[in-house]
Amino acid sequence: MVRVGVIGLGGIGNLHARCYDADPLCELVAVCDMDLARAEAAGERFGVQTFESTLAMFAAVEMDAVSVCTAGRENGGDHYTPVMGALAAGKHVLCEKPLSNDVALAREMVQAADQAGLCLGTNLNHRFVPFAWRAKEWIGAGDDGPVGKLLFANMALRIENPNETSPLFHFRALHPHSLDVLRFFMGDARAVHCFANRAPGRVNWSNLSLNIEFENGAIGHLSGSYDAGGLVERCEVAGTSGRFVIDGVYESLHYFPRKDGEREDYVNPPEGAEGHVSGFDATFTNRIHRWVQDLADGVPPSEVEASGRAGLHVQEVIEAAIKSFQTRSVVSV
Repeated sequence: MVRVGVIGLGGIGNLHARCYDADPLCELVAVCDMDLARAEAAGERFGVQTFESTLAMFAAVEMDAVSVCTAGRENGGDHYTPVMGALAAGKHVLCEKPLSNDVALAREMVQAADQAGLCLGTNLNHRFVPFAWRAKEWIGAGDDGPVGKLLFANMALRIENPNETSPLFHFRALHPHSLDVLRFFMGDARAVHCFANRAPGRVNWSNLSLNIEFENGAIGHLSGSYDAGGLVERCEVAGTSGRFVIDGVYESLHYFPRKDGEREDYVNPPEGAEGHVSGFDATFTNRIHRWVQDLADGVPPSEVEASGRAGLHVQEVIEAAIKSFQTRSVVSV
């Protein structure tokens, strides 16, 4: 049984706590927030001890791992201190994305976990759905498989978000998810070229268009927006044998053979059926279950799914995209 705590009890922290509380592989044992009233509310809800200091929590309660769900500037500004403190205390850490809004600090976090021999994961939950794993198997079948040799990918992640706290909030807060989905299918990025604009009256660079060259020679494109009027998420991947499209994260998967064969269409199974995804919050359930499973199985830190290093790579891509946009040039990752 993996014993876990949650640091930061906003909406996302409470969602992590609910996932841990319901997972049969772990026991939620403590919660911590600088706002003690918020911590106490969560502690009462889940029946666990509450703390306003991580040092006090680690001294008082035995645990194996924590989720760090603090927020801060660009949703990552307050991650560094609790992550480093947890690692120093010998705890495995699942950190919300981005690892940090400062990529240099994110590198330090990954290095600290490596040096301590501890698991560091990133909550890149958008790929933790059955359709993504099925499509990944098609790619894994190699050049003679349903997809074949990878050629190109198109990713769209667009949602309405009025946040104006930072000109680069859209880049750093949203696109760890989209870029991780692309990396999951296509591998590491080599170079990027980015354009962005603002909707009228906005401070945030709220729309972006990003071209990507991957290390395997494939190419890709990301369309992102905080002015979409709703949520749109769509991923298309094409190879020499065929292509697939995932719509709505978990809602549907479509396969199109390039030449011979029949189109295949899959939709989210009905409630109660195997493989059913009950809604977007279930991506957190799936991701956190995989994190706990990796810890319970003693998976080496380098093999943890959606690791800190994976989170760092997508941040490196984001920073390269920012530089590309600012300099109007192609930038190596």
